[in-house]
Amino acid sequence: MDFAPSSLARELHERLTAFMDRYLLPYNAAWHAAVAAGDYPPPFLDDLKALALEEGLWNLFLPTLREDEPGTRLCNLDYAPLAEAMGRLPWAAEVFNCQAPDTGNIELLHRFATPAQRARWLQPLLQGQTRSAFAMSEPDVASSDPTNLQTTVRREGDALVLSGRKWFITGAAHPRCRLLIVLCRNADADGASSHARHSMVLVPADAPGVSIVRNISVLHHHAPEGHCEILLQGVRVPADHLLGDWGAGFAMAQARLGPGRVHHCMRTIGQCELALRLATERALERTAFGKPLAEQANVQEWLAESRIEIDQARLLVLHAAWLLDQGDAADARQVRAQVAAIKLVAARLQQRVVDRAMQIFGAMGLSPDTPLAAFWTWGRALRLMDGPDEVHLRTVARHELARARAGLGDSGAWFTTPEQMRAPPHLST
Repeated sequence: MDFAPSSLARELHERLTAFMDRYLLPYNAAWHAAVAAGDYPPPFLDDLKALALEEGLWNLFLPTLREDEPGTRLCNLDYAPLAEAMGRLPWAAEVFNCQAPDTGNIELLHRFATPAQRARWLQPLLQGQTRSAFAMSEPDVASSDPTNLQTTVRREGDALVLSGRKWFITGAAHPRCRLLIVLCRNADADGASSHARHSMVLVPADAPGVSIVRNISVLHHHAPEGHCEILLQGVRVPADHLLGDWGAGFAMAQARLGPGRVHHCMRTIGQCELALRLATERALERTAFGKPLAEQANVQEWLAESRIEIDQARLLVLHAAWLLDQGDAADARQVRAQVAAIKLVAARLQQRVVDRAMQIFGAMGLSPDTPLAAFWTWGRALRLMDGPDEVHLRTVARHELARARAGLGDSGAWFTTPEQMRAPPHLST
């Protein structure tokens, strides 16, 4: 078990961080100004994307990338530190065509799309020409259990007809969003098992019957690419817009989650690293009660705890990435539990680390002058996105209970009874 990145990954990490320092950070204020003015995506974004493609910093997230497709093929473990670096600047991932939810959607299309679907939907996404959204969550059911979903799809001759309502659909408001991958409940699902009742359908974003009701703010944070509520009213698409097999939607959605959560968690760790760096510098510069904050015992404890927790979380995420890279050789139940664990740990980590940094900054930490307030609110949102904390805890607990059932009674040797104490066994020679 080796979590060290390859020589290629180390080289790419150096190049990517240098690229961000040289080209992206100088544009950070301009990006926020453009978004505030409603000019999204900013006009300079395409130039940055073209430069990233030219520099070979493109589509770094896809282990199955083919030789004839643009980008650099990396395993999950090698991509992890690159995702961490991108996380320091929330809009950076799009420059390298490594942004959510497109990464997960590209992976789905890469695995399950027909040749015609690949040509129409996958190729433009790989080129960074279009964007996409993954429409799963719904307002009227607990979407953390996808078997509850009520948006329906029915087959009518050579067409598929969708009806329902989705919300918090990331990316749907992006001006270049051309595709919605919609997870639906099959209208003819009666009698099927709960995990075989759903299908995925490729829906053009401009299809008749698709309405974006609103872009929902998340903790008063307005995302220009959108977390949208979408109404699907009798949306009719050709039958060949079915992705994968009829009834396989749940399994496909589960397969999509693993790498995506590694990406999310590593970006979160990148934000935590930046928060810690800002906090340490602030502690060295700011004086209270006659001495620098860095000499206050409680501040030192905060900094030390943040350092330790970040490193612990990183190791856990890298282990999950390593497990995903083992493919069929890995225990699927262990992979699920590990992916659930990193999602829980990373979201809680972000709130703790950023909260300490905000406390060290004082009132400035609440303002838009630093990224801390935005990081903190995003950390709180992460505790619900991709499932609430309680669901992930349940997954981990079930895995541990299953392991215990498999070896029930094995722990008896660790118990000591009074009889054993009175008559210890004799050693044979």
